[in-house]
Amino acid sequence: MTKLKHVYLVDGSGYIFRAYHALPPLTRPDGKPVGAVLGFTNIMLKFLRETDADHIAVVFDASQRTFRNRIYEAYKAHRPETPEDLVPQFALVREATDAMNVARIEQVDYEADDLIAAYAKAAVKAGATVTIVSSDKDLMQLVSDKVEMFDPIKQKPIGPAEVREKFGVGPEQVIEVQALIGDSVDNVPGVPGIGVKTAAELIGAYGTLENLLQHAEEIKQPKRRQNLIEFAEQARISKKLVTLDADVPLPLPLDDLAVRPLDGKKLGAFLQEQNFRSLLNRLDGQLRAAMGNGAAARDARPAPPSAAPMGPNGAMAVAMPEGLSTAKPVYELVQDLPTLERWIARALGEGAVAVAVETASSDAMRAELLGVSLAIEPGVACYIPVGHRAVVEGLDLGDGAGPAPRQIPRDHAVERLKTLLEDPGVLKVGHNAKFALEVFRRHGIAMAPVDDTLLLSFVLEGGRHGHDLDELAPLHFGHETIKLKDLVGSGKSQIGFAAVPLDRARDYAAEQADYALRLHRLLRPRLVAEHMVSFYETVERPLVPVVAEMERAGILVDRARLSELSTDFGSRMAELEREIYKLAKHEFNLGSPKQLGEVLFDELQLTPGKKMKTGAYGTDASVLEELALEHPLPQRVLDWRQLQKLKSTYADTLVEQINPDTGRIHTSYSLAGAVTGRLSSTDPNLQNIPVRTEEGRKIRRAFVAAPGHVLLSADYSQIELRLAAHVAGVEALKAAFQRGDDIHAMTASEVFGVPMKKMDPTTRRRAKAINFGIIYGISAFGLGRQIQVPQAEAAAYIKAYFERFPGIRDYMERMKQLCRERGYVETIFGRRCAIPGIKDGNHARRTFAERQAINAPLQGSAADIIKRAMARVPPALAKAGLQARMLLQVHDELVFEVPVKETNEVASLVKEVMESAVGPSHVLSVPLVVETGSAQNWEEAH
Repeated sequence: MTKLKHVYLVDGSGYIFRAYHALPPLTRPDGKPVGAVLGFTNIMLKFLRETDADHIAVVFDASQRTFRNRIYEAYKAHRPETPEDLVPQFALVREATDAMNVARIEQVDYEADDLIAAYAKAAVKAGATVTIVSSDKDLMQLVSDKVEMFDPIKQKPIGPAEVREKFGVGPEQVIEVQALIGDSVDNVPGVPGIGVKTAAELIGAYGTLENLLQHAEEIKQPKRRQNLIEFAEQARISKKLVTLDADVPLPLPLDDLAVRPLDGKKLGAFLQEQNFRSLLNRLDGQLRAAMGNGAAARDARPAPPSAAPMGPNGAMAVAMPEGLSTAKPVYELVQDLPTLERWIARALGEGAVAVAVETASSDAMRAELLGVSLAIEPGVACYIPVGHRAVVEGLDLGDGAGPAPRQIPRDHAVERLKTLLEDPGVLKVGHNAKFALEVFRRHGIAMAPVDDTLLLSFVLEGGRHGHDLDELAPLHFGHETIKLKDLVGSGKSQIGFAAVPLDRARDYAAEQADYALRLHRLLRPRLVAEHMVSFYETVERPLVPVVAEMERAGILVDRARLSELSTDFGSRMAELEREIYKLAKHEFNLGSPKQLGEVLFDELQLTPGKKMKTGAYGTDASVLEELALEHPLPQRVLDWRQLQKLKSTYADTLVEQINPDTGRIHTSYSLAGAVTGRLSSTDPNLQNIPVRTEEGRKIRRAFVAAPGHVLLSADYSQIELRLAAHVAGVEALKAAFQRGDDIHAMTASEVFGVPMKKMDPTTRRRAKAINFGIIYGISAFGLGRQIQVPQAEAAAYIKAYFERFPGIRDYMERMKQLCRERGYVETIFGRRCAIPGIKDGNHARRTFAERQAINAPLQGSAADIIKRAMARVPPALAKAGLQARMLLQVHDELVFEVPVKETNEVASLVKEVMESAVGPSHVLSVPLVVETGSAQNWEEAH
């Protein structure tokens, strides 16, 4: 028998379900779903590359019914149906296992968990350690000093400590606890009324289930005692169901699990058949040559120097390079001009280079440039320090204190890099390239052309996961990147990046550029395969330099007005506090939800709502809005909170955010935030300034134009309603928009039967609430609360609306069904908005996802349209010889700073560009209308 040291047992059946729900849907050209197969294949290749295991197997369930169904007929009876697009992937996962030369195990009448238990027992007996690749709680009973679990999705080990954290007992007592608590997923009955915490306490006291049941009369809590006595036999059956059978005859001898080399021809053929081109592109060119695929070999990028040699018959001797390589990357520290010139020459020759910048802060308009990293091939990158400082025993000595480490003077490095970064024949790849654009622009470099891997990820997989490099590297390459916090520390011991030793700074910074390049080579080809090239090139990519320039422009604020507002808000808050204390009959901490809850529910005896996990009553805005109908105090608290937020977030903070060099405020826009594609802004957040309250309008008045200029606001009118009429094909609404009717009055007339000439403001307001509420999937309860009518009356309004405009209801149902089938919905331009919660078993989360499915195509299409407009306006202004600058984007509005003499011409041009932003490739059945206004401040211009 072969000497066993480390055995890997992969829970194939469990993993495919987790991969299915964790990864985006993907289909082959023939339509067969393969998303979970790709996830499984990637993780298995990672295991084969990184593990020190000498034996490995993937274990599957052979059938749905096992010996446990003879013990308890209803075992697993309530499991939901397997998703239709997952069923054909089971066979493909088995094919993938065979293609990777890994042993595959299954046995009729037994679950995969039983086989894993049996092989783990046999391996330990043979002197080996075991790693079970699964997060299944049922397998935690096997954990010991010789057996560890590993969660393949979270990439975390599960040992005795993690088992105790989950169950409150060690692995040896897991089945005792499971027998008591049961399992709703597998329909294991357990004992009613006993959860994990209680079960752990009971087993901790009595040791085993049987001992507990024999002493059930001793239990002091009556209901618990009664259930333990009444359901004792049920608990015993449950223990049989959860106990894994480690004595299953082994279908394959342990020797057959020995790790075998990858067979290039077999694996390559499988990957080709599944159309896993990105994965193929990461394989060694020699592997593809071994497959006999000339085209693939011609398309292959040159392998890095550490490429793995091939064994006999096309089998890889060691693991694969490029993104999946175990070879140590080559990162160089560039500390002199000749070395920098060598890197620049090589990048010019390649025609593409990944670029990342390291700075002293995250504010692109103020941050000091500390270094630049370049990557020209996967695993081949450098770091060019230009602003690092002297450090002694970890202490940052600051500027001018002690000799700085050897590095190229910043001005000299910038001068040399300018040639490369401005060369139109060299593509610059960045992750969140906007930040680098702004930093370089402050140093006189106009970097172009640019491709952004953050946006590539967002376009291809928006809504499925985050898009930071730290998240994408593990997801796509199984690689954990160096974390910035590990270099600079935290709290009082935190240092600046300028004080990080150069060798550690090199590894971190070069890795940033390296993995941006790897991501580019992985994701860019997917645009073609997934028909997203046009969308990326016309909507997202052009926005990077446009938004960077918009952020650089910034906007002026009136310091004196902000100071007045701060004083005004403060005095009004004090007045509200006095009113609230008078209503409560005593003072309390308004900022404490617990104390507020005690006042509202214990003292004033208002209708209690739900309690939080802490035991305190919830007092968020929705709760207070309900209570405001019963008592004046909740409304005063809402008013106080609104003023507090505006004072702290804007009136007090905006002055501190004025850039000392420009005298303006420079917000930062996230290009990959909301799944619908909407931009969001931070530092400060200009999207959240309320426009319907007087206080919010006062804040907007503090944003002003420069002398000799005005602020011009250009706002799409009712764009989401117009898009709803278009995509739902509602002829009455389309005709109203084409005629230029008052859409809310028209809706009120249609739904409530009131002639438009006799329309009263209240009826129109209700129709407006319905119009906007419907496209957000509003409920009768929500509408009733908004327009202050009983829920039944609101339900009647919604019913009448759908009867008059059935196309809207049909659209809503169609979007929900499409989303359930595909996991995403699309905008009119093809943006995919993933909504993972559409199949959630929790009713509240599922209905929220359904509302998202209804609104995302509309809000997303509106976002796409304004992005297309933003990309077109600056060149149109430049072509016309106008000096106006685009400063802000807030939802459906663009704000410009315009020389007074250009006001009318700019307003006309911007309106024309925005109204035609859809372009000839997409025809809307309703007109887009843009309303413009200009004034000295933002509020009056809007």
